[in-house]
Amino acid sequence: MTEEPNPLGDYIRARRERVTPEQVGIPVSGVRRVPGLRREEVAMLAGISVDYYLRLEQGRDRNPSVQVLESLARVLRLDDDATAYLLRLGADKPRRYRRRARKETVPPGIAKLVATLPLPAHVESRYLDVLAANALATALSPRLAAGANRLRDVFLDPAEQALYPDWENATVVMVAGFRDSVGTDTDDPRFIELVGELSLASPRFSRLWARHDVRVCEGSPLHIDHPQVGSLRLNRERLGFAGAAGQKLVVYHPDPGTDSAEKLALLASVMQTPAAPRDATAGDRDSRSPGAPRR
Repeated sequence: MTEEPNPLGDYIRARRERVTPEQVGIPVSGVRRVPGLRREEVAMLAGISVDYYLRLEQGRDRNPSVQVLESLARVLRLDDDATAYLLRLGADKPRRYRRRARKETVPPGIAKLVATLPLPAHVESRYLDVLAANALATALSPRLAAGANRLRDVFLDPAEQALYPDWENATVVMVAGFRDSVGTDTDDPRFIELVGELSLASPRFSRLWARHDVRVCEGSPLHIDHPQVGSLRLNRERLGFAGAAGQKLVVYHPDPGTDSAEKLALLASVMQTPAAPRDATAGDRDSRSPGAPRR
């Protein structure tokens, strides 16, 4: 019998281990054998019993009150995004079944919009699967194409990693945003498959995932080192839309009048320039032997 997932307990345990006694005003003397705060310290600061806090970490109580969760958020020094995530975990009811993986499709109107936008754009699922992308997005990165996964490429593909001068910080932001995007929907087969694969294949992903960082990623700057046009500084917007729960339209745009705007326009023009037609007559001449007579 498999152990039932305990996302609430896992989360507060991970966050407890990252808060130092000094941060919450607890004097330290001697050697502490645990990282971060002890369970009894969290319970005391949150105004709950040690036994009740232990039941929360162990998953024996999965529906604490909002007041308890907000007290824990204060003690664990969670920001607004992390607090909202904690409240969602506490409100979640355990599922008794595992859903089948569902094939996601992009609404037709959104697919047409992506194809006609004059900026790099793609649609991604809540699991960061690329569901649709326009040609300029693929010119920005060949991995921005339908069927790819942003997490898998950023953590496992050296060519994708080379695009990011600050790859380590980019991965921190991406994993925190992924955790927020998934939320409490951790029984989905797609989630289980992806996190399992990356945890085994990428030690860095495994370390970041264990931190339980949460971050809402809607708009953020992006710096990439493109192999054709060089350094690009773009704004990345992630926009929700009706008709497809969890999907986001991601658009990349430069500040007007900047060097990056010129470089993106150059990339677009290079992409649209047709290849020079092959001179069939010259090809025929090249295929003849030097002494072959002309007809």
